[in-house]
Amino acid sequence: MSKADLRFIFGGNDRSISSQEAFTDRESQWRAVSDALSGHAQLLRGSGFDVEDLEAPRRNVLVFHGVGGIGKSTLSRKIEAALSAGETRPSHWSPLPGPVGRMLPVRIDLSRGSGTDFEQIVLSLRLAVAALKRPMPAFDLALRRYWDHNHPGESVEEYLHRGGALRRFGSVTEFPDQMRSTLADLAQALALPGTVGGALGQGAKILVQALREKRQAVRALAGCSRLADVLEAEPDLDALSFMPHLLAWDLTQLPAERRATPVIMFDTFEDIGDRTHRELERLLQRVVWLMPNAFFVITGRNRLQWDDHALEGQLDWVGRHAWPELARSGAQTSASSRSPYRQFLIGYFSPEDCDDYLVRRLTRDGRPLINTEIRRAIVDRSEGLPLYLDLSAMRFLELRRQGRVPEPEQFERDFPALIANTVRDLTPQERTVLRSVSLLDSFSVPLAIAASGLDHEAPVQRLLERAFVDNDSAALWPYRLHNLVRSAVRSPDDTTEDRWSPEDWRRAALRCFLALGKLRQEHHPVDRRLLLSCLQQGLVLARDFDLELGWLVEAAFQYVDDSVWEPLSFGNTATTESGSAQLASPAEALLETLNAVARRQREHREQTVRRLTAVLNTRLLPDEAWELAQYYLAKAERDIGRADESRAGMRRIHSAGGRLAPSAGRGLAHLSRRHGKLPEALAIAQTLGWAGRQHRIEGDIRWLHGDMLGSRDAYMEGRRQAEQHRSSGESAMAQACVAFATAFVDPGTATDDIELANQLLQGVNLRWSQFNARLASLIADAGVHDDVPDRSGVLLAETEAAGMHHGYMYVHLVLCFHHAVRGDDDRLRAAISRLVDSPLPGQYPQFIEIAHFMAALPLPQDLRRTHWLEEREDDVPEQVARRWRDLVLARQCLLS
Repeated sequence: MSKADLRFIFGGNDRSISSQEAFTDRESQWRAVSDALSGHAQLLRGSGFDVEDLEAPRRNVLVFHGVGGIGKSTLSRKIEAALSAGETRPSHWSPLPGPVGRMLPVRIDLSRGSGTDFEQIVLSLRLAVAALKRPMPAFDLALRRYWDHNHPGESVEEYLHRGGALRRFGSVTEFPDQMRSTLADLAQALALPGTVGGALGQGAKILVQALREKRQAVRALAGCSRLADVLEAEPDLDALSFMPHLLAWDLTQLPAERRATPVIMFDTFEDIGDRTHRELERLLQRVVWLMPNAFFVITGRNRLQWDDHALEGQLDWVGRHAWPELARSGAQTSASSRSPYRQFLIGYFSPEDCDDYLVRRLTRDGRPLINTEIRRAIVDRSEGLPLYLDLSAMRFLELRRQGRVPEPEQFERDFPALIANTVRDLTPQERTVLRSVSLLDSFSVPLAIAASGLDHEAPVQRLLERAFVDNDSAALWPYRLHNLVRSAVRSPDDTTEDRWSPEDWRRAALRCFLALGKLRQEHHPVDRRLLLSCLQQGLVLARDFDLELGWLVEAAFQYVDDSVWEPLSFGNTATTESGSAQLASPAEALLETLNAVARRQREHREQTVRRLTAVLNTRLLPDEAWELAQYYLAKAERDIGRADESRAGMRRIHSAGGRLAPSAGRGLAHLSRRHGKLPEALAIAQTLGWAGRQHRIEGDIRWLHGDMLGSRDAYMEGRRQAEQHRSSGESAMAQACVAFATAFVDPGTATDDIELANQLLQGVNLRWSQFNARLASLIADAGVHDDVPDRSGVLLAETEAAGMHHGYMYVHLVLCFHHAVRGDDDRLRAAISRLVDSPLPGQYPQFIEIAHFMAALPLPQDLRRTHWLEEREDDVPEQVARRWRDLVLARQCLLS
């Protein structure tokens, strides 16, 4: 019965509850064992196999590694049971292939709690093969000499019967008998005087000499070429580590019907030391190398590094040549693969396996004790970690013992045991790295070094070998902690001796925050993925640890400059879909600002106004970030027709002279243009330069005057500047404007311009520019296709849903152009009426005048007049009117 079962049994008085050690699937791992044993058996049958060949590469190791609590020890026990005679394997495990032959499994627990030392490990191997009921003379002679030297006055038999883990072997009496038989035969063969016990005392030199001379009396032993060398060596622990070679030789001398393959399972391999002190690992590696006819299944938290040449000097045999099947190069790391690579990561349980585990873990009358709803909550939280499932089952019983009814929400937390289990075998520096990187969603080696405050990367590299660190080579920062481990490490329930205080966590957070800012600053031009990763993780750190925004403000401006608008969040966002009701920190206010700016591309501008107004009312943003929220609030207000509010906001930003002052100047020019004050708009535009997108504003003013070629030139110059400044968003906007202007005068050329605009817009998210490109397509087809009104209706519906009221004016202006080209006066007048009755009263008066110019209609007397360039306010702008009429006539000629 397992310890876990006893904990359940002694944990309460309700004997109707049954508990069993649940073992789920692991079929792929068993298949890896089966395939490896089959290959090993084939190797042993080969004519070239020689147990005394110490230079041939070794292929007798299979490694399963994984995070603590993933089920490695359970797997090791199940493999031992499945290979043992008379035991039954799990029903879903296939039988071993016939040619494998007899297996002799022995599982050795290397955990610190087991108290197993190297001497006991060697004795365990000998006790296991004692079940073959044959002496192992070479090994027994060497072991007896070692034993007499290191355990004077205590026989092997007394030691074995004294107790301890070795008593579990059923051969504790057979082995001493086999050893005595060997010594008696030797004493008789060499005519040694005295007792059997003294055969290797006074007679050791005689035996060695006989072996070297290959006398007839020791002819059988003389075949073991290195026995004499071992007997001559000082009988210390180092000599003991070479004696498994003698045991391997003894096994090959057995008759065929008595032979068996030892399958030796070293469990909890991580507890034999650390990655710096490898004394015990060195001894165990000798056992593996010197017993090539045995097969070893090693389970632990970390992959074996024996393929690494850098360990030369710490271990005896290292490198890819020595351990070809432990080398990573070109290997698969899944046990489901048939790859020769034999280091497999133990995967986390699937949701189905997790549920099956909980169903069978606690039962009453054969029915699961934990109901479906609670099981689902536990499974969702566990992320496939068996230890979490087991701890949750314990919590379930504890709640029942307290007289409480377990509820799903009571399982939405971590366990202190998870933390202790995770950090148990880490060095202090590795723990520092682990806790530091737990603050990050993902990280790289340089980022981990900076975050942990170290000046060298060795602890980071050692941590990366742990199974709870996932590696995605395609990611910007390839490493991330398993979510449950990350959550557990950061839990306030941490009770480990070196747990961090709140100030320790804050210092680490500041190191991470500054490291992210430095990475962002070092990359020019800024990589978009890098910017998003830095911004996302930096916002979380600033919120969780109340850090000043610092470099985040600059990053926020870079985020909006490219007009891509990838989503940002805190993961457990504090804001709501309808607004920022829960904002409590500058970081939350900045994130809500960026999300409001991004979401305006897919939601009504009224919503944008509400969200940004709520942000500004909190007064959480510093001055340099305030103007970002204020600017986009003013833009959204302009879009929904709140011209006065928009102008006031733009003026505040412009007068402050900050980073967005040129953009605010552009906003003021747009507002002047909307109200028909075109000279004023042009005067503002000519002061803006590239920062204020001067050429785009000039193009907007020129097309209103019917100067499509001049407008197109201005837009193209704006695109050229955008390309020089590597501004993909502005380049796409300018090209959409180019297509718009070209569509009036050259529909054929406009098709290419529209296609280019759509290509550029694929990399950004600019709702108005996308609308503008579709509007250009509509203009190019005006007067030509009958479906122009229907397509216009689709655009109108989209602009209404987005709250872009100015889009209403543009669509109806295009309809006026379409009807004017077709000479349909009735529909033209109806379209003009809709312009007059627009949702933006008093704005875009020039659109109404232009609609009249297209059909050479007289202007209404009560119409609010536009201030045209180089025209008196009260006069009809004859040049402008002639240009618009000429555009209509040119389209009619094109169709005739």
